[in-house]
Amino acid sequence: MAADVWVVIDHERGAVSRVSLQLLTAARALAAGTGGQAVALFAGPGWEQAGPVVARYGPGTVLVWAGEEAVEFQTAPLVAMVAGLVADRQPWGVLFASVPLGKEVAARVAARLGAGVLADVTGITIEGGAPVAEHPAFGGAVVVRKTLRAGPFLICLKPNAVPAVEAAAATPGSPAEEMVTVALPEAARRARVVERVDTSGAGRPAVDQAPVVVSGGRGLQDPANFALVEALADALDGGVGASRAAVDAGWYPHAAQVGQTGKTVSPQLYIAVGISGAIQHRAGMQTAKTIVAINKDPDSPIFALADFGVVGDLFDVVPKLTEEILRRKAQR
Repeated sequence: MAADVWVVIDHERGAVSRVSLQLLTAARALAAGTGGQAVALFAGPGWEQAGPVVARYGPGTVLVWAGEEAVEFQTAPLVAMVAGLVADRQPWGVLFASVPLGKEVAARVAARLGAGVLADVTGITIEGGAPVAEHPAFGGAVVVRKTLRAGPFLICLKPNAVPAVEAAAATPGSPAEEMVTVALPEAARRARVVERVDTSGAGRPAVDQAPVVVSGGRGLQDPANFALVEALADALDGGVGASRAAVDAGWYPHAAQVGQTGKTVSPQLYIAVGISGAIQHRAGMQTAKTIVAINKDPDSPIFALADFGVVGDLFDVVPKLTEEILRRKAQR
């Protein structure tokens, strides 16, 4: 297993997150370079629902810990599972989703193994036999390339860093399933999860995992006008974000805040509506693949990093843009 690339599956009782499918896609590509295979780690209930979805993305093996206690005691059980299996089987490395849960588990696994961990990675390749990772630094102002020297490599890959691509028809098959058990120490049972709250709004994807994000700022002038942002996001099947100014004003929940003190996002498309582009906001979104800014002030800093800019009144531009997107979708 020394050449295998592992992926910790992020899911909610079998509902596999999109970022997990992206991680499996990245793991397949890396495994082609290491000479191993992609291996999925699944912990908790719901494998019956998740199994067919995971299989389409081509892991050669799935290690399943189906116990309810895997999700009953905060992150400690998952840390125990990953750290124990890595220590025992010595894979090439493990990919985690670069979201709060994934980064916490990765950090705690690294501490147990005495290994390093690299978070917020936006790209990873193998060059000269060693992994080379890219990740933003200084609030996203620069992109750093790092060559990793000592395994196991614990890497947190940001959502949307790579597209989720199903395995070719000739290779997926049914992955080999291995049921594993984890003996939890008493210390891992100290913090029990008593409630789970879904913070995503109206069935939209979470802002830090959505491939398309539409964010609104103080230029909306009134919290009721976030309906324009939500309508545009819904037309694009995207998530809704907000600037810190809009959140501080109580216009939108903090869970949707994009920026240095909120979520950092790297969607394929980011649309900033009525956002000036303060440094703290840019730190959370400037690694997006394509940035569109809509603002009536041509001197707004947001235009300095936008790929496409619309200088105009958002109350005219956004409804027409939403209408045109819906019209074109209806013609498909």
